[in-house]
Amino acid sequence: MNQPVDTPVVSMRGVSKAFSGVRVLNNVQFDLVSGEVHALVGENGAGKSTLMKILAGIYAKDVGEILLEGKPVDIASPRSAQGHGISIIHQELNLMPHLSAAQNIFIGREPRRFGLLVNDEQLNRDAQQIFGRMHLKLDPRTVVGTLTVAKQQMVEIAKALSFESSVLIMDEPTAALNGEEVGDLFNIIRSLKAHGVAIVYISHKMDELQQIADRVTVMRDGQYVGTVPMAETSLQKIIGMMVGRELGDVSNHAPATSGNDVALEVRHLNRGKVIRDVSFSVRKGEILGFAGLMGAGRTEVARAVFGADRIDSGEIFVHGKQVSLRSPKHAVTEGVGYLSEDRKNFGLATGLDVENNVVMSSLKRFLKFGGFVDVARTRATASEYVKQLQIKTPSVQKQVKLLSGGNQQKIVIAKWLLRNCDVLFFDEPTRGIDVGAKSEIYKLLDALAAQGKAIVMISSELPEVLHMSHRILVMCEGRITGELPGRTATEEAIMQFATQRDVETVS
Repeated sequence: MNQPVDTPVVSMRGVSKAFSGVRVLNNVQFDLVSGEVHALVGENGAGKSTLMKILAGIYAKDVGEILLEGKPVDIASPRSAQGHGISIIHQELNLMPHLSAAQNIFIGREPRRFGLLVNDEQLNRDAQQIFGRMHLKLDPRTVVGTLTVAKQQMVEIAKALSFESSVLIMDEPTAALNGEEVGDLFNIIRSLKAHGVAIVYISHKMDELQQIADRVTVMRDGQYVGTVPMAETSLQKIIGMMVGRELGDVSNHAPATSGNDVALEVRHLNRGKVIRDVSFSVRKGEILGFAGLMGAGRTEVARAVFGADRIDSGEIFVHGKQVSLRSPKHAVTEGVGYLSEDRKNFGLATGLDVENNVVMSSLKRFLKFGGFVDVARTRATASEYVKQLQIKTPSVQKQVKLLSGGNQQKIVIAKWLLRNCDVLFFDEPTRGIDVGAKSEIYKLLDALAAQGKAIVMISSELPEVLHMSHRILVMCEGRITGELPGRTATEEAIMQFATQRDVETVS
């Protein structure tokens, strides 16, 4: 990809913003030209989303100027931004699931007959015309709630294009997509780019930048660090710009665990078609990686072992003792913990503070005479884990929803460490987390393994699986189709097993 040299369609100069006296943007600059994909990267809290929300009219800047085609403009609202041809697609999709794709695209702007009745035929034709521009095969009459997340995202893009957008801001667009869906999205992005649409692409996934970005702008701590051409810049340099420090090498150099005792053994686990005769073991001090395409059955295995889903048959042994994990409560009693891939819905009470989130699942141990909670102990315990895990928060009274994704994940880990579980399932432990926080999570997993914890790590990011695992199990269609040693495994070998169907035994 060539570096764009055209006059910027968007220029942001000297932009600053503060919330409640806390400055989150300081003298930031950003340029965007027509027909380019411009990646905007940085750690959580770097100010990327705030800067783009200013461009999209969601926030008002305190200082600075925005120029469109070289002319100063005042973008006072999202409607004002849309009037200037600027649309934003948030990570959390904003669609009405009970309406059709066409209805979602033109809601509030439907073509009408005689100014009264909605012209459904015209509505569907207009939507189909946009889908055609996107080279998207989708019936505009399809109810959005029946679509995959990937297809829903395409509807969001079509909605943005319906405003004749020349600037499209995409915030973590691949967070919930599998490999094939990511490829489809990239094809649409390339098509939009060929038609002159300028795209701002916010992502934590470094490998995507090489596939899709023309230029990369890096932010850190609310400030502009620099802009570089992707074709001439290594990912390592970009990561260095993001974090402002060298990220230490972690894992896959950990000591061998072959001599350690088996902490968890699963034999012939079955549950319908999603888990088919799955057997595996994990030793104390071992990080066992689970790889596979979306829908392969990895999360289903973790939930079944944790007692969240009932099994049809199979045996589970913890420290050599056969156990019946009929519920998560039983699993925790036996020392098995599960950190869900959806930490906000299943791992945290985001409306509560750090202290309550850390201690809530272990509250019984903090009760004193009369059944009252010993607040001094809960506060001291939470503060101890904040310090131990280096959770960045002003205090343990800070609401969890106000913290970054990486710090939220550390709070979930603290909760399970307080339960003193010997076996921990980490399901997508770094999803939605920036590269600096990922490094900290990796070091934390290494430290837990070094303490003798048995770690099962499920991840859709192959570099992460390769980097962290002592051993790797690969699943396809509910079965374990391969086992690989972490030190010598390759992405190609994993993908070969991940697409290997109807295998009766592990190679």
